[in-house]
Amino acid sequence: MGSNSEVYLFDEVAKHNHKKDCWIIISGKVYDVTPFLEEHPGGDEVLLLAVEKDATDDFNDVGHSDSAREQMEKYYVGKVDTSTIPAQPNYKLPPQAAAPAEQSSGLMVKLLQFLLPLLILGAAFALQYYNKK
Repeated sequence: MGSNSEVYLFDEVAKHNHKKDCWIIISGKVYDVTPFLEEHPGGDEVLLLAVEKDATDDFNDVGHSDSAREQMEKYYVGKVDTSTIPAQPNYKLPPQAAAPAEQSSGLMVKLLQFLLPLLILGAAFALQYYNKK
């Protein structure tokens, strides 16, 4: 980790939010990833989507390797004052009580997608058979 132990306010870090100046916050640490944008395996858009927020969850969800975590240290610029980070909204999906009904209707649709062409084919053969007589 660099010797720089400067503490930044969230608003200061959030100003660095574009390709030519990109800072992200992960686990209370601030990283200037501008030189890494072109090299990032997921592309620069992934990093640009992580600006102006605490990207800790995004980073951890991907499951970065130990070498990726070690590589981050060269981009370290300081810490963020965590009391200045806005609370992230807690998104919860509404409960779905109708899920079993949706499963059975989905099964019915699949069954019809299989049987309907067979019925049409059978009707065509039947018409052809009766028209020959």
